[in-house]
Amino acid sequence: MGLDERLEDGTAVLGVVGLGYVGLPLAVEMAKAGYRVIGVDVSAQRVAQLDRGENYIPDVDGSELASLVGRGIISATTDFSAMADCDAIAICVPTPLDEMKQPDTSYMESAARSITPHIKAGALVTLESTTYPGTTEEVIRPILESGGRKVGVDLFLAFSPERVDPGNPVFQTRNTPKVVGGVTKQCTALAVAMYGRFIDTLVPVSSTQAAEMTKLLENTFRGVNIALVNELLLLSNRMGINLWEVIDAAKTKPFGFMPFYPGPGLGGHCIPIDPLYLSWKARQYDFRTEFIDLSGRINESMPYYVIERLMDALNRHRKSLNGSRVLVLGVAYKPDISDMRESPAIIVTELLAEKGAEVVYHDPHVPTFSAGGVAIPKVELTAEEVSSADVVLVITNHSGVDYDLVLREASLVLDTRNALKAAGDPKVVLL
Repeated sequence: MGLDERLEDGTAVLGVVGLGYVGLPLAVEMAKAGYRVIGVDVSAQRVAQLDRGENYIPDVDGSELASLVGRGIISATTDFSAMADCDAIAICVPTPLDEMKQPDTSYMESAARSITPHIKAGALVTLESTTYPGTTEEVIRPILESGGRKVGVDLFLAFSPERVDPGNPVFQTRNTPKVVGGVTKQCTALAVAMYGRFIDTLVPVSSTQAAEMTKLLENTFRGVNIALVNELLLLSNRMGINLWEVIDAAKTKPFGFMPFYPGPGLGGHCIPIDPLYLSWKARQYDFRTEFIDLSGRINESMPYYVIERLMDALNRHRKSLNGSRVLVLGVAYKPDISDMRESPAIIVTELLAEKGAEVVYHDPHVPTFSAGGVAIPKVELTAEEVSSADVVLVITNHSGVDYDLVLREASLVLDTRNALKAAGDPKVVLL
C-alpha cells in the first residue's frame, strides 16, 4: 500500500523533527486529522513536557494537546530510530545565522543525518525550515541518498516553508496557505496529498527552489518596506513631521498602498534573517542584492538610533543617560507573545547598560530577561515604578498594558511604537 493510500485510509504514521514554534502546531494539526504522530526533539525537557501533555507553545490549545497526548495520538522521543515507523517526516528545526551572519544549516543537516538510517522505503520527507534556494537539493538530498537510495524512486523529498506568525489570532497552521515544491512531480504530489489532509489551502510550485524562494520573497518584501519607513522616520524627524500621522493618512488610500511602520529594529526568526540567506546565496552567482543589503543596514541601525533619541530626550530634561533609571516597557519581539528571538530589546538594553543606565523592565509575557549575559530586573507596572523612572522606553506595544498609567505618572516617555497615541504631549517623544 502506497503513502497516498495510507493517507487516504488514515493508517499513515507521521513524524515531526523539531517540536518548537513550527513543529508542535504542525504535529497537533496532523493528529487532529486522525493520524498517529511521533515527534522527535533533541531537548529531553521538551519531550518530557510533551509526553506529560504540557503545552509550551502559545499558539497551541493546551487542553487539545493534552487530550491528543492522553489518547496516544501524539508521542515524543529523543530517539530518532522512532522515525522508522513513519510514512512521512517533516523537518522543522531552526535555521539561524552564524556569528558572521552566514547561513547555519547544521541543524537541518544533523536532522537529516539522524533520520536517514531509519527512513522506510517509499517514505516522504519534507523540509519546513526557512533557508536559501537550493538547500533541499544541494544539502539535504545528498544526505538522504547517502545510504544508496534515490530520491524520487526509493523515497520522496519536498520543501514546504513554514509561514507561522506567532500570536496571530486569525491565521494559524491550518488556515495559512501552504506552498509545496518537490524534487520530482511525484514528490510534489505526495507532499500535497499529505498536507492537504490537515491544511486548508495548498499552493504547489514547480520546484523546491521556487518554494524556498517564495518564503524569502515574503520576508524580504517586509524587511525592505520596514527599512523604507525607518529611513523616512529619520528624515521626518529632521523635518519636524510626525510620520505616524503620515502613515495613517496614506493608508486611507484604498489601493496601491500597504502600511508598514517604523520601530526600534527587527525581531523574530524570519524577517531579520531570511533576507540575509538570499543575499548570501546571491554571491555565488556574482550578484549583489543592493536593496536587501541597504535595508539590512538601515534596520540594523535602528537600536542605535533609539539610544540617540533617548539621550536627546533626557538631555532636554537636563539629565544624562549615565545613571538614569530606564524602565523598558515590552521586550518580546512583537506584541502579545513571549518570543524573544532577535528582539530589538536585547540590543537596546545592552547599549543602555554599556552607557551606564540603570535598566529595569516590565513585560507581562516574558518572566525573565537577560542582555549581554546580565539578568535585567523585572518590575510590576505600578505608579511608583513609573514615576521613579527617569524615562519609560516603550519597545514592544503589548495590548492590555495600562498606557494611561504610564502617561499619567511618567516624567518622560520615548515611545518607539506609538503605543500611547499621545503625539503632542510634551512628556512623550516618538521615535
